[in-house]
Amino acid sequence: PFIKSRYCRGVPDPKIRIYDVGNKTAPVEQFPLCVHLVSNEKEQISSEALEAGRIAVNKYMSTKCGKESFHLRVRLHPFHINRINKMLSCAGADRLQTGMRHAYGKPQGVVARVDIGQVIFRSAPKTNITRTSSKTRRVV
Repeated sequence: PFIKSRYCRGVPDPKIRIYDVGNKTAPVEQFPLCVHLVSNEKEQISSEALEAGRIAVNKYMSTKCGKESFHLRVRLHPFHINRINKMLSCAGADRLQTGMRHAYGKPQGVVARVDIGQVIFRSAPKTNITRTSSKTRRVV
């Protein structure tokens, strides 16, 4: 993984800031069921996509069953830096840029690297809303 360090400066901060939503202070016994959203392939998920998924699940669960009846945790943390080699697209750009020579790009954003079978989201609802929690997979 290519992470932020003193050698790689100028990395933008991840868009996702909150990893726990819902009833965070409730004991484990209050939520007997646990629903996981699991990845089926090796991929990279951007911090923007993680934030959008968290917002969508939080909004759906809050409207269907209330804020205090579930706990959602984002299990991925974006550390890997994506780079981009910006290219010009104007008239005469072929004289100004070098193409693929010196193509090491500038930091564009951060992503989370995901393996097969790794948990992305963990949702713990109360027992009376298990059907609603399983429907949130379609929302994400």
